[in-house]
Formats: sequence, structure tokens, C-alpha cells
Amino acid sequence: MNPEKVERTKLEKLTDLPNIGSAIAADLDQLGISKPDDLAGQSPFELYNMLSSIKSKPQDPCLLDVLISITRFMDGEDPRPWWHYTAERKRVFGHHPETL
Repeated sequence: MNPEKVERTKLEKLTDLPNIGSAIAADLDQLGISKPDDLAGQSPFELYNMLSSIKSKPQDPCLLDVLISITRFMDGEDPRPWWHYTAERKRVFGHHPETL
């Protein structure tokens, strides 16, 4: 969902989260995450690594940005577009998070 349209009081399904559409919701479901509350306290880096492992290949680095955005949102931060976190990810992990 577009971060500008997210309503924290109306989080029922994964696609109610900022930056989450049906494809990433399906990825999260593979991790056993079926509702927004399941993301509280989760590490975006661990989620990224688990998805890479399940799919037997490193995932797009932008997925890590999305995971950062939704875990931080569920930990209380304002909803932000996923690319808000790109510079931070590149600064911390470089351009290739598969080296985590």
C-alpha cells in the first residue's frame, strides 16, 4: 500500500502495510507471517536472509529496503516509502545485502 494511505488503526492484512502488495505479502506468508502484528520485533535482515534461503538465491536488495520499512513501521515509526531506507542499506551493507 502507498505509505501515504496507511492507517495504523486499520491494519488487518499484510497489504494494509506501507509498500506491501500481493507479491511481497506472499513472500512474507512463506515465512509464517500472515498478519501485520507478526512483524513486530522482527529483524528485516533475518527476514531477508530467510527469504533468500527459501528461494535458494539472494533476493533483490530493494526487498531489504521494504522489509526495513515495514518492521520499523510496526515498531512505531511513521510510514515511509521503501526507498527512504536505500541509502541506509547501502551505507551499512553496500549494494549487495546477500553478503549479510
